[in-house]
Amino acid sequence: MNSEQLITGILQKQQRAIARAISVVENRPSSALPLLQSIFPHTGKALTIGITGSPGAGKSSLVDRLAIHYRQTLDNYVGIIAVDPSSPFSGGAILGDRIRMQALGLDPKVFIRSMATRGNLGGLARATTDAVAVLDAAGYDKIIVETVGVGQDEVDIVKAADVCVLVLVPGMGDDIQAVKAGIMEIADIFVINKADREGVHRIEKELESLLSITERSDTWVPPIIKTVAIQAIGIQELDSAISSYCEFQQKRDNAKFEKRKHVSEQRIIEILRERLLAKALSKALSENELTLFAKEVASHKRDPYSIVEEICARLNL
Repeated sequence: MNSEQLITGILQKQQRAIARAISVVENRPSSALPLLQSIFPHTGKALTIGITGSPGAGKSSLVDRLAIHYRQTLDNYVGIIAVDPSSPFSGGAILGDRIRMQALGLDPKVFIRSMATRGNLGGLARATTDAVAVLDAAGYDKIIVETVGVGQDEVDIVKAADVCVLVLVPGMGDDIQAVKAGIMEIADIFVINKADREGVHRIEKELESLLSITERSDTWVPPIIKTVAIQAIGIQELDSAISSYCEFQQKRDNAKFEKRKHVSEQRIIEILRERLLAKALSKALSENELTLFAKEVASHKRDPYSIVEEICARLNL
């Protein structure tokens, strides 16, 4: 399948073409540039929902039920990107969320892709934003990005999501600590999942207390939704909360545009950083020279700062 056939397939919602395009952006980012440039004019219509939170909070079950809700209630095309931890051996995703979403996997209007973090501590794979762009260009109405759940660094979800949902669960005290550590500022909606457990009232009160002393720049007050995802309880309420936030953004002049402008700025910096690093490694360093430099630093024969200065000098920077 050549580039033109791939682009045509994406625009026609052909799952094989979409899957191949995501593989290209994930494994060969330099080869993906013409593809991403071609599909960019077709992006910007989907609603991207970020689902983040600690491991074990039930994010996958929540994503599963929310996607089923969008399919059955709105007949939407739904894309799901599940960012898994990387295998230390192959670099591939190891949790396999598609196994846990077997019912959705048979739906022709649902596309599910597991992606590996590949060492990215922010919880988002390097190519997640590009994968979202592919699904957006293909005309998917809702794109749900589920992150691996690694704590404070989950703020990276902002780079890819229009709405950020933070999932908490009773009985895991670290959740509120994580909120205090910085996720509070990026969560547009709080979900207390597994709300049939003890401790729901306590975690709800703690959240309300934190919200009462925190004021967002956009004046939005994040709602707290209680769910039992495996029983599909609270999913309608979550959908309503997501819709309310979108309506709130639309009512504020240029709010959505300003947010996407900020995301785009960060994306440009990210792409530039990648390109410059790739150029530095390929143009300024000979084979195995990086390993030799690392050995010199490890043995304290040289410092890393002078080595970087030397590399920059080679690139005339």
